[in-house]
Amino acid sequence: MDFDNEQVNQIVSNVLRKVNRGPSDTNESPDETIPGGQKSGRAAVLKAPRQLEIVEFPLRQIGPDEILVKVEACGVCGTDIHCYKSDPFGLAPVVLGHEGTGEVIEVGRNVQMDSVGKPVRVGDKIVTSILETSDSCMIAKYNPLKSNLCDDLRVYGLLPDEPQNHFNGYFGEYLIIRPESSVFVVNEMSVDLRCLIEPAAVVCHALERAKNSGATLNFRTRVVVQGCGPIGLLMIAVLRTYGINNIIAIDGNEGRLAMAQSLGADELINYRDYAGIDEMAAKVESLTKGLGAHFGFQVTGVPIAFSNLFKCIRRGGGICEVGHFVDGGECAINPHKDICRKEITVTGSWVYNSFEYPNAYHFLQRAERIGLPVASLITHKFPLDRIQEAFEVNLRQEGVKVVVEIT
Repeated sequence: MDFDNEQVNQIVSNVLRKVNRGPSDTNESPDETIPGGQKSGRAAVLKAPRQLEIVEFPLRQIGPDEILVKVEACGVCGTDIHCYKSDPFGLAPVVLGHEGTGEVIEVGRNVQMDSVGKPVRVGDKIVTSILETSDSCMIAKYNPLKSNLCDDLRVYGLLPDEPQNHFNGYFGEYLIIRPESSVFVVNEMSVDLRCLIEPAAVVCHALERAKNSGATLNFRTRVVVQGCGPIGLLMIAVLRTYGINNIIAIDGNEGRLAMAQSLGADELINYRDYAGIDEMAAKVESLTKGLGAHFGFQVTGVPIAFSNLFKCIRRGGGICEVGHFVDGGECAINPHKDICRKEITVTGSWVYNSFEYPNAYHFLQRAERIGLPVASLITHKFPLDRIQEAFEVNLRQEGVKVVVEIT
């Protein structure tokens, strides 16, 4: 095993402390076991809907299979906003944040490599999100490629608070990465790009779901992306990176439509400019040789938008529903006109699998290389002390991606 100078010095220091320890000194104190002598750290706790409070917590020693991370930044996700508004999962009190990244400051003695075989060392920049599912999950047992559908899927930032560990989400100064977690070393990426890896995994998974549904997605395919929030914009970017040359973006915000164009959309439709869905669908048909789009990605999280999208898809086409990560209600469709007569394929996309993270960060790197300004999705940055303001800005849909920086 190779050790760098910092690791050697730490080992020597620990040995000398043990040698010089008196006979009654049997327990290591926090400043002797945590790098830098840190005994505590701050985290933003969601105590109740719309109530975030910065709390100082003790920082415990990590176990042999854990990793201690000094958090650098974390994006505010739509799921975080749903938790902030109404705590729909009943998690409060909870430290949110799953679109984050940070620097490794301590590695448990049993941890050697990340999830793709890269060595994990102090100073590495990492991302993590999903903890592996339990052995009792029947879905994962019989179809490991569908482990994202396990009822016990656990994600950092959506974990219940624990008496012995409050650092379970990225909206804190530290994160303790547990055993059996997915971990990826991404030293070559900027902190902004690292904050986009988790949402990028969502759109990469959606693209794979669309391909697996039998959809024809190639250079000549005409695709509609409905909704230009952060996920919709990344959906456009991943489609352009994949090689789709005919992308129609639909949204009601001109600023977001302009960003959609910079990320690869060829045609822009502001639904507010049309009297109703029939008129807007006619516009889509005019851009697709009178037939409608081959495929559509629904990324709004608005039920009526899902039912409207069927009107924009040609016979034999398909739809991937990406936007409904919480129950937004029901909508009406016409099974004959919308599905059967058109023989449309409808597929859902739910989160992602841990093994899709490498695909996500390679997509972001490739997108930058071909000139797509994916990092421009980050329009607002706030320090941890102003996290409530960050959430309110996101709630008002000002800008696109809001990031909380942990300093």
